[in-house]
Amino acid sequence: MPQNTPEAPLPNDEDPVRPRRDGEQAPGPAEEIHGAHAEAGRRRNPVLSWLKEIATIVAIALVLSFLIKTFLFRAYYIPSGSMENTLEVQDRIFVNLLVPNPIALKRGDVVVFRDTQGWLPAAAPKPTGPGTWLKDALTFVGLVPDESEQHLVKRVIGLPGDRVICCDAQGKLTVNGAPLTEPYLYPGAQPSDKTFDVTVPAGKLWVMGDHRNESADSREHQNLPSKGFVSISDVEGQAAVIAWPLNRLGSVGSYPDVFKNVPSPAATGK
Repeated sequence: MPQNTPEAPLPNDEDPVRPRRDGEQAPGPAEEIHGAHAEAGRRRNPVLSWLKEIATIVAIALVLSFLIKTFLFRAYYIPSGSMENTLEVQDRIFVNLLVPNPIALKRGDVVVFRDTQGWLPAAAPKPTGPGTWLKDALTFVGLVPDESEQHLVKRVIGLPGDRVICCDAQGKLTVNGAPLTEPYLYPGAQPSDKTFDVTVPAGKLWVMGDHRNESADSREHQNLPSKGFVSISDVEGQAAVIAWPLNRLGSVGSYPDVFKNVPSPAATGK
């Protein structure tokens, strides 16, 4: 009785053996060597792969830095002592760009704003050259602090509608009749060496430096058409963090307790 001859198993996808088709010749030694060299060449380019990875990482970092600088935080350089000791000369700070929109300004916030009212001398012509192009590019993407001298940094004392007066019988500033005890003032500095009585217009701010004796702030520019007020639309953002030098790393306080007893302008009938 004939026995069934077992059928040969068909090769599957994982089987390295593939039957040659009709007319197909077996690879010769040269083809095998060429294929081996090509495979080895693909395995022997770790430097190229590493360079591609580095380029990808750098590109992603630049894009993220640009997005952060555009929508969240921007770095600035402090060139003067008008905000000492809160901010010192050559400090690098990060400014929260979400203030004043969508996050509203508060009394006590330290803000960076554009000089559109002529508080500062005209800027000197910028030097040109490859070095400045690189610096401008790094500043543009947010990797280098903005050292433009056409920005100022001050503390918000009066919001729209507030009446700010210097000074009461105790020598303190008052906002809507509430006296301020200001712990952020430079040691030994008085709240103001000039008297004033102002009501902040709509869309404007009254700002002052913490080193009052060295700060050319709202008080010093009441003779201008702006009357010393700063437009909220000129505010770039709120100074949030001191990033450099490392021994001064920390947040920039708004001191809400200083202003917690200040009534709203509506409450005072102003």
